[in-house]
Amino acid sequence: MNLLRALATVSGMTLISRILGFVRDLAIARVFGAGLVTDAFFVAFKIPNLLRRLFAEGAFSQAFVPILGEFKDRRGERETRLLVDHVAGTLAVVLAVVTALGVLAAPLIIYATAPGFAATPGKFQLTVDLLRLTFPYVFFISLTALAGGVLNTYSRFWVPAFTPVLLNLSFIAFALWLAPYFDPPVTALAWAVLAGGVAQLAFQAPFLARLGLLPRFRVNFRDEAVRRVVRQMGPAVFGVSIGQVSLVINVIFASFLVTGSVSWLYYADRLMEFPSGLLGAALGTILLPSLTKHHAAQSADEYSRLLDWGLRLSFLLAAPAAAALALLAVPLVTTLFYYGEFTASDVMATQRAVVAYSVGLVGLIVVKVLAPGFYARQDIRTPVRMALAALLATQVMNLIFVWPLRHAGLALAIGLGACWNAVLLYRGLRARGIYTPQPGWSAFLLKLGLALLAMSAVLWLAVGGAAGWLAADAATRAARLTGIVVLGAATYFAALWLAGFRLSDFSKRV
Repeated sequence: MNLLRALATVSGMTLISRILGFVRDLAIARVFGAGLVTDAFFVAFKIPNLLRRLFAEGAFSQAFVPILGEFKDRRGERETRLLVDHVAGTLAVVLAVVTALGVLAAPLIIYATAPGFAATPGKFQLTVDLLRLTFPYVFFISLTALAGGVLNTYSRFWVPAFTPVLLNLSFIAFALWLAPYFDPPVTALAWAVLAGGVAQLAFQAPFLARLGLLPRFRVNFRDEAVRRVVRQMGPAVFGVSIGQVSLVINVIFASFLVTGSVSWLYYADRLMEFPSGLLGAALGTILLPSLTKHHAAQSADEYSRLLDWGLRLSFLLAAPAAAALALLAVPLVTTLFYYGEFTASDVMATQRAVVAYSVGLVGLIVVKVLAPGFYARQDIRTPVRMALAALLATQVMNLIFVWPLRHAGLALAIGLGACWNAVLLYRGLRARGIYTPQPGWSAFLLKLGLALLAMSAVLWLAVGGAAGWLAADAATRAARLTGIVVLGAATYFAALWLAGFRLSDFSKRV
């Protein structure tokens, strides 16, 4: 399998999803703006999203995929099918219980995660009502993640990468066309979450059936393989929860700031997640099964070389994305969100958060590459300890930055905490002899830095001041932004080519 081609496939599908995600956010910003109702919805959506990452894309994948890969490579088809059946049945039972508890305990959850909302009774009750509608999303999206883990292990990368498109389409349809039929209209967004979760699970089912791995949901808590997954899930849940707890703490801080702070952070986070998902999540998705294969084959050198490939590719693509995100913050926010109820002051407040997030973007993406270096070896406890240290550092920085920088200080703390996590992971892999850098890193970083400077200079000259972007109409902003992005990308890749980089240098097969 050509990993560069697989990365292009996953990134391509993710790109479609992210573009539709921005259309979805544009629709939400246009219809609802940034205020009380959007603050309520974003908090209500953040809670099931947190649990999605705990039960699904984060902890579950880290625990399940390496064991599934081991069964696939060593145990044969029958035992692999039984593993999928038993894990699916166990997960479904757990999720059903969690979902029921979440719906019943919605007021307590909002008290804990957004206590500042209690000062505004209408805002608090609206958030509770929305959470009760969005919480069942956890059940459907977690089973979708199980299906995605199976499909990724069998190199069907495009299917899980494309699946989030359906959630975005659901949001767009409910926001633009169905909102007037709900009372209050923002309730339509909560129903969009639930409909999107059902659609995503239904979409992946036929592809599992073609592999002969459509789960029959057999519940067997005594199965040894299930117990192994559960044992790995414990530290994995704790590890993933550390990062999510940091985001929840940010919401708690933001709930005490001026109205709109939660929404500004949300829109900035959406911009930051575009390169993070396109690069970091895609690299992590393709690296974990491949690293698991090398570990099973006891190929330590290939394991190290694969990590090195992932790191170089991360720096090559993440560094220009971070610089562009900071320099293009105003053009991006005005082009995507400056419509309807979204005001000029919302633009500038969101821009400050975008710039703050960009500081840590490289760290966020590098973590996605380094952490699988431990997960593929079924070592989850080590990166958990490192994530805990990063969480503590993030909260110290929250306290330092929130007063002078307000909501932007919370975004800056998240990014710097991710950078510290990346440093800890790198040192851990080196200290254990798991990763040894390949020759040529100094020359690589020097050439990369020169290309980055050339691109940044061109973007800075082309962007101009904020006033021009605020005064321009939507078509002008979109056309101008497109031209600047193309110019910046052309400058960067031309500089890389002049420095001696070639696409074939990054081809990798496993």
